[in-house]
Parts: sequence; C-alpha cells; structure tokens
Amino acid sequence: MDFSYDRRTLELRERLEEFMDRHVYPAEPVLAAQLADPARPRWEIPPVVADLRVEARKQGLWNLFLPGEHGAGLTNLQYAPLAEITGRSPHLAPPALNCAAPDTGNMELLAEFGTAEQRERWLEPLLDARIRSAFAMTEPEVASSDAANIATRIVRDGDEYVVDGRKWYISGAMNPDCRLLIVMGKTDPAAEPHRQQSMVLVPREAPGVTVRRGMTVFGYDDADHGGHAEVTFEDVRVPAGNLIGEEGAGFAIAQARLGPGRIHHCMRAIGIAERALELTCRRVLDRTAFGGPLADQGVIQDWIAESRVRIEQLRLLVLKTAWLMDTVGNRGAHTEIQAIKIATPRTVEWILDKAVQAHGAAGVSQDTPLAALWAFNRTIRIADGPDEVHKRSLARRELRRHR
Repeated sequence: MDFSYDRRTLELRERLEEFMDRHVYPAEPVLAAQLADPARPRWEIPPVVADLRVEARKQGLWNLFLPGEHGAGLTNLQYAPLAEITGRSPHLAPPALNCAAPDTGNMELLAEFGTAEQRERWLEPLLDARIRSAFAMTEPEVASSDAANIATRIVRDGDEYVVDGRKWYISGAMNPDCRLLIVMGKTDPAAEPHRQQSMVLVPREAPGVTVRRGMTVFGYDDADHGGHAEVTFEDVRVPAGNLIGEEGAGFAIAQARLGPGRIHHCMRAIGIAERALELTCRRVLDRTAFGGPLADQGVIQDWIAESRVRIEQLRLLVLKTAWLMDTVGNRGAHTEIQAIKIATPRTVEWILDKAVQAHGAAGVSQDTPLAALWAFNRTIRIADGPDEVHKRSLARRELRRHR
C-alpha cells in the first residue's frame, strides 16, 4: 500500500488549499450574514455559494468526487485528501465544488445504474449544478436503520408506478432548486427481505408530492444547503421508465450508493478534526488562566496530543479503505468501510468536544464554527447507518472467520 500523493493530487491539493484560503474561509461570515438576513427566502441557497461555484469552476475544482467519464476521473485515494480539505468548512466548500451530499450520491447512482435517458434528464443538470436532488429513504414510522422495514409502497399500474408513503429528514428537499427525489419503497412485500425494495425517480413537482415541513438538526435548520424535509407521497404516478435498475434491486443499489457516501463523510470529518485542533491550539496559546497560558496546563496538552494521534490513525484507516475501494472494489472494502464509519465520527466527536471545552462559552456560541461542526459531525453517527448496525454487521463478519 502506497498512500503518497501523486502529481495530480498534489497539484489539485495546492490549488484547493489556495481556494480555501482566498475564497472559502473569508466567505464564512458572509454566509452567516446571508442566512440571518430576514429578507432572504429561507430555503434558497445563499448567493455566496453561487459566487464560490463560479470561482471553483474557473479553477477546475468541480465534480472532484465522481470517477469515470462523468466527473474529474479521480480515484478514491486521489480524492481523499481533497475531501479532507473541504471538510474544514463543510457548509461551504463541498457545495462550492459541487461535491455535497445528497447530490453526490445521487449522481453516482445515476452514473452507475441510470439509463441513457435518465442520465440525460437528471445527471447532466446535476453535474452542472443547475438543479438539486434528494434521496428519499428514511421514514418516521419504522426503524430505518433496517432498510428492509421501509413501508413506502411502489406499485406497478400499467405503464406507471404509483408511490404512496411518508419520508423524513430528506436532505436538500426544502431547496426550491430541488427537482428530483430518488424514492425507495417496496414493490413486492412477499419477496425475500432484501428483494422487496425498488427505487424510482420522482420529480418534486409531481402531483401528490407534498413537502410538509423542514426538520431541524440539534436546532439547526441547515438552510444553507437546502434543509431536511418531511415529504409525503399520495397516489404519485410516474412513468415505468423512471424505475432505476430492475424491480427488487433497490436494497442492493442503496448499498452501492451508500458505500462511497460513507467514505466521503469520513474524509470530510478528518478535515473537521484538523480545524478543531487548529482552533484549540490557537485558543489555548491566547488565553491565560491561573497565572499562565492555558497551553501550559497538562490536561490541555493531553487533549492536543491525543487529538493528533487519533487524527493520524483515522487518516491512515481512511486512506487504506480508499486504496482498497480502488483496487478490489467497494465489496472487497466492506469491512474497512464499516470500520471507518464506526471510528471516524465518534473520534472526531471527541476531538470537537475537547475543542469546545478549551473555548469555554465561546465554544457553544455562534462566534466560532465549533457548535455547528459538532452538530454536523454528530449526525454522521446516524446517517448512512447508525454505529450499532455497522458494529453488528462487522462483528458477524469477524465471527464467521472463526466458525
């Protein structure tokens, strides 16, 4: 395993770091001001994001996440250090580069499983950031950690599918630019559990689709990237050609979509940890308590040392996972994908907690990015499968080796 950066990665990394320093970090207070402006339509993407997108495209920092002909053609190993950099400002940098969930996962899904017609209608405008999309899987009335529980029905009726159900925490769906909902539901409840589900493409404006409300995350509405919606589907009819793949393939397609999504979350989370540690070091060197800098306190030094060790451990595991995905495929890297999904958000949460503690009252305020970063990172322990589900699966795989 060789994790050294090749020439292209080094060039993109240098370009991206300059973009962050010159454009993204200075835009963070602008974003806060625009979000606080009562005259701004609440769910529209703030103008500063559009400005950043123009600059990112000029610099060739666009669709870096997507391998193959549709994206920048980077491997997972090449993309990992770039995603980490964007994680230092997760509310601005990923959307500026058109590398933000849920659009990333939806573009990957359409690129891999979509028909030529589906790619032309939906993938091309997504790649160009002319529209947004959402992935409608999670439901409020069932334990969605077990995807076999999905209750939404997708029923074939002649040349159409009819969708009925209720979804929530559908990221991006509050955004008026959201034009597409990729909906997972049951087409055959009598089939074996992992062959009951299918996916269909549902235009957001289709009759019967109702966006009920925006959901908050620890009090944040995440309006900067389209919020999270509760959506109902009542007798929603779409052409049979809107089916993705084949009937009964929904669960497998969901797993294929979530694998890259999980490692992207972890890549960005390492950037969150690096920024938290940087802020901690600056804070404790600047503040005096009990006759000296906070940095002289043994407990503070322990936090800093532990943070650095944990970041390096996480980065190596994420790079190994990226390397395996490139060399043996997502299925061959399943154990490592689950391992990083368990370890990374939990460890970054610990680092953020120490950063908040070192900042005192400022750490929980709006005057530093720490509170928002903590809320953003904490959700990753639930999104794309909670810790407990990944541990259960990982333990079972480990036990099989010894039976």
